[in-house]
Amino acid sequence: MSFAPKSTPLVASGHTRPVTHLSFSSLQDDGSYLLISSCKDGKPMLREWTGDWIGTFLGHKGAVWSTKLSPDSARAASGSADFTAKVWDTYSGTPLHSFPHNHIVRTVALSPTSSHLLTGGQEKKVRMFDLARPDAEPDYLTESAGLAHEGTVKSVVWVGDHTGVSAGEDGLVKWWDLRTRQLTNKINFSNPITSMELSAQTGRLVITSGTTVAFVPALPNSNGKAHSLNLAYAPSSATIHPIWQDRFVTGNTGDEWVRIHSMDGDEREVLKGHHGPVHSVEYSPDGEMFASGSEDGTIRLWQTTPGKTYGLWQGQG
Repeated sequence: MSFAPKSTPLVASGHTRPVTHLSFSSLQDDGSYLLISSCKDGKPMLREWTGDWIGTFLGHKGAVWSTKLSPDSARAASGSADFTAKVWDTYSGTPLHSFPHNHIVRTVALSPTSSHLLTGGQEKKVRMFDLARPDAEPDYLTESAGLAHEGTVKSVVWVGDHTGVSAGEDGLVKWWDLRTRQLTNKINFSNPITSMELSAQTGRLVITSGTTVAFVPALPNSNGKAHSLNLAYAPSSATIHPIWQDRFVTGNTGDEWVRIHSMDGDEREVLKGHHGPVHSVEYSPDGEMFASGSEDGTIRLWQTTPGKTYGLWQGQG
């Protein structure tokens, strides 16, 4: 009798507080990619695609809620409870710019050319900074009363050359023309948005709100169709397989498990390994693995196909 290989995660340790957010880089020309992690210890970490530690970005004085990498992985951006957003050189770990805010920065996004930075957070504002003029006043994306949202801005993403998308605790997802700073579209959820990530390869936003997971075209005027599901629990984060697009993975702050679902919502597998609620999940750009970050302070890397020779799993199948 034979059994399917069991999914055994690799544990990437190093953080000392809960891991709040994970983000992979784009796939590089040599087939590699990087992983950057945010943590309440205030020290974002950069890792190889194998999970091996590259370096730690030192400079924040509070919890880091969001970190993103530029498409070429040369730059990183971070948003923190110390009321700043920072842009870093990933080769040297040097902070290049620090942008002060008046409250906690919960989310950041770099433009495709690393020329601009979007930020959002507990001020309910979305700012756009020109990195060529870091001392200049930022532009603001506002709909009314000088605010972008009526609740904390939980996520901002940059889509294409000129589109920004913001999601807030007010349950709204908004699209902005970054050339005019004008609102162009919005959709409403009945519960606060808990996460929103751009799946660049599938052209979709993956959004969690209450017990809902939604897959929404990243550009509203595209030919894609929105697809949403109601789960039996409230996911904290979700990520879709970038190649196969036949499954998605969720984390959940209500337990310590990572779940794999088919696109009709059926639960395929429950993965156990963390010792605390799971705050963030993210597929690698090649779809060969996904990462989960937890309250337990660890990052775990899971193979899409357990037993396959890949990275540090080589010889473990």
